[in-house]
Formats: sequence, C-alpha cells, structure tokens
Amino acid sequence: MTRRLLLISNSTNFGSKYFQHCEETLKQFLSGVSRVLFIPYALFDHDGYAKKVGSRFEEMGFQLESIHQNPDPVAAVKNAEAIFIGGGNTFRLLKTLYDEKLVSLIRQRVLEDGIPYVGSSAGTNVATISINTTNDMPIVFPPSFSAIGLVPFNINPHYVDTDANSQHMGETRQERIQQYHEIEDAPHVLGLREGTWLHVHDNEITLQGSRPARLFVRGKEPQEFAPDSKLSFLLE
Repeated sequence: MTRRLLLISNSTNFGSKYFQHCEETLKQFLSGVSRVLFIPYALFDHDGYAKKVGSRFEEMGFQLESIHQNPDPVAAVKNAEAIFIGGGNTFRLLKTLYDEKLVSLIRQRVLEDGIPYVGSSAGTNVATISINTTNDMPIVFPPSFSAIGLVPFNINPHYVDTDANSQHMGETRQERIQQYHEIEDAPHVLGLREGTWLHVHDNEITLQGSRPARLFVRGKEPQEFAPDSKLSFLLE
C-alpha cells in the first residue's frame, strides 16, 4: 500500500510562526509538488484561513489552492497534486468532508494514487481510523466518527502530560484516553506532543520532532518513544 503522510500534532509552536518547527521537513516532503490543495473546513472563516495558510506556503515555495474556492470540491480532490488539511474543530471538519462526499475519495487519492497528504491537529485526527480521540467539542454532528483511515490507529494531537502541581480536578488527557480503551476493540492511541509529527512512507512510520510520543495500548501501561523511533508496527 502506498502511503506518503506527514501527520503533525500542531501547526504553530509557542513563540514561532506557522509551521516554522517543521518547515524543512515539510518542504522536503512536498518536493516536486508545485500546487497544494488546502482543505480549510475545520474553521468557519474559510477565506481568512486560506489567506493565512496561502501566504505561509508561498514563503516555502508552494502555491496553495483552497478547496472552498472551487465550485466542484470532488474535482478539486481528483486533480490535486497534494492535500493539506489544517486544524480547527474536528467535528466540523469531518462533517463537511462527508457532506461534500470527500472521505473515500481522499482515501483513494492518497492510498491508491499515492499523492502526499499533510495534516495538522484536526487534519491529523481525520487521517486516522476515527476522530474518537480528538480534543474538540462536538459543535456539529458528522454522520459517523469513522474518518479517512489512512492509518489504522488513533492519534491524540496536542497531547499534554499530567501536571502533578495542577489544581484542575477534571480528567487528565491520559485518563480520557484510558476511558476510551475501556471500549472493547478500541485501537491503539498515539499521544503526539506539540512540536512532533509522524512521517509515514509506505509501511514505515518515523516519529520526528523535538519531543517523545506516548503510546496507549488497551490493557497495557503507556509507553514512551523517543524522536526518530520507528513505529511501523502501528500499521500491522
């Protein structure tokens, strides 16, 4: 199976500009691509989002076409050289992808035709098997939580560690993921901390960035993986 994926936890690190933390990786990943199809459905203001992202991609040497400016979104995906889905509200994003009949088409273009896929935050959530481990509020209701399915596991972007000194009395992120794993057959969940991403090439996954990731497997203790670790077993 062909896979060319860059699944990024966050688009902006504290104190830096949009995609600065992974700029070199992104430029190398999209080498040979001249125009990127941007899908801004995770935010309400499509025009403003496309303007912001388009300006940054132009700095990096790529033209950006926003799908919302095309009267035929299906044709836009069919003709795309590469796809980037940005962050925002994961429920709004997935609902619109279903409404526009793009979920299976994106899967086909990426896994069968081999075009590169970049996701950040919500765009990373929808690349996985489902959006069950998003951090977002369900402001709208997609017809299914099943997502594009470019990888057969879940990701929790923006993963944050438990702060022993915090006075917050709600569940920690780890506790929320472990509640998910109380459901029989719930898939593995990879907690991607900010500043990190997965580079997926065919059947190989490499964790990249500045911080480790935490893997949750149902019935087992969480496990930490350092940057540059190979996580290809998650595709099995």
